[in-house]
Amino acid sequence: MTSNCHAMAGKKFSSYHLAAALRREPDPAAAFQLFLNPPGSATPSSAPFRYSLLCYDLIISKLAAARLFPAMESVLSRLRSYLGPRPREQLLCRVISAYGRARLPAAARRAFAHPAFPEPRTVRSLNTLLHALLGCRAPLRDLLAVCRDAGIPPDACTYNILIRAAAASGSIEHARHLFDEMLCRGIAPTVVTFGTVVAALCNAGQLEDAFEVKQMMVSQYDLLPNAYVYASLMKGLCEKGDVDAAVRLKEEMEGKAELVLDSAVYATLIRAWFRVGRKGEVVGLLEEMKGRGIVANCVVYNAMIAGFCEDVRDPSAAFAVLDNMNKNGCKADVLSYNTLVAGLCKLGRWRDASELVEDMPRRGCPPDVVSYRMLFDGMCAAGEFLEADKVLGEMVFKGFSPSKDGARKFVQGIEREGDAALLESVLCRLARVNALESSGWEKAVSGVLDDPTEPSLEKHLDSIRIA
Repeated sequence: MTSNCHAMAGKKFSSYHLAAALRREPDPAAAFQLFLNPPGSATPSSAPFRYSLLCYDLIISKLAAARLFPAMESVLSRLRSYLGPRPREQLLCRVISAYGRARLPAAARRAFAHPAFPEPRTVRSLNTLLHALLGCRAPLRDLLAVCRDAGIPPDACTYNILIRAAAASGSIEHARHLFDEMLCRGIAPTVVTFGTVVAALCNAGQLEDAFEVKQMMVSQYDLLPNAYVYASLMKGLCEKGDVDAAVRLKEEMEGKAELVLDSAVYATLIRAWFRVGRKGEVVGLLEEMKGRGIVANCVVYNAMIAGFCEDVRDPSAAFAVLDNMNKNGCKADVLSYNTLVAGLCKLGRWRDASELVEDMPRRGCPPDVVSYRMLFDGMCAAGEFLEADKVLGEMVFKGFSPSKDGARKFVQGIEREGDAALLESVLCRLARVNALESSGWEKAVSGVLDDPTEPSLEKHLDSIRIA
């Protein structure tokens, strides 16, 4: 890449050449430096030509995808004073989505109003922002506030996202209200809308209503249920223990040429078979999948791992599934390992769980915050507070924190042990990651110490209150 630029330096280097060079450069940081200092620049950051909008589009997209946000923001600041054609809303959507994927909801909201992009906004960027906030688990009230402040007429996609947010919050009534509001506005629901509503009703255990919605989409809106609708209904039936009804739904799918059975459907049934004690029939499902040319993916394997751990209480079989994944060319993901860690901890085998977490980086899948939280909670449940303290130290070092409930139970366990020195150390580290409310500290401290106003602990409590 560098040699190409040097070769061009002898010629007149233009924005066209810069765009081509940016497109070819695989390293986003190097592309950023090239953007700032293209060949022929008399001084750093002074190009001998006017940047094209394509150059801005390419570098902002590269930096956003790589999450190099400070560099990206510096380019956006330059774009703000750009005198050429205004950037497309598609680029704004890329910036918002990048912040959403990075779990930076406040930055996504700021990007939506960035002055580098021309007003007015359309429903496309609004929906991108709502989707980003939903991915960050923003509450429904925040999404509704965004819609209200934007003043942009919603479309079907807008309502799909809002209904998903309502369902995620566990509020079926809000989901129903949004669906009714959508109809009142004359916005036709889509297959995605119905799929979201059906999934929400199934998760709430309202199967009769879910089947009514399935019927409504066919009879009133002439929309055919897709695989997601069927999978949600099957999962709901399986949760109720009615596996035979779920199988009948699968057979109904098989009779519809436009529907394709996928691994998610089989994973749902496999999980259900374990739960109702019919693990012997799982082999038949796997054979059926193979006969249909459906390759078992992580979702299928994870369902088997969970089944062996939770329902059959056989970790050795779960480990065998994990090994088979790799042999069959399906790389285990962090959920695969976390499912096994959780299963081991529930069986009281926290040592095996600890060894697995330690071995995850070697297996090419570093543990995440969920891995550590499960291991930490499992050790606390076994009364192994000194071992849990070691895990806590590693979590704090990595910037992870235990759950509020896990931290509370841990402190209560240390309290029962009566070790004031360990308690002080624990409080300091938990305070660093804001893992327990101050009332919890004060209760724990007063229960352990004869004199709860002991200076060093009182100092930590004061810092917590201030924070």
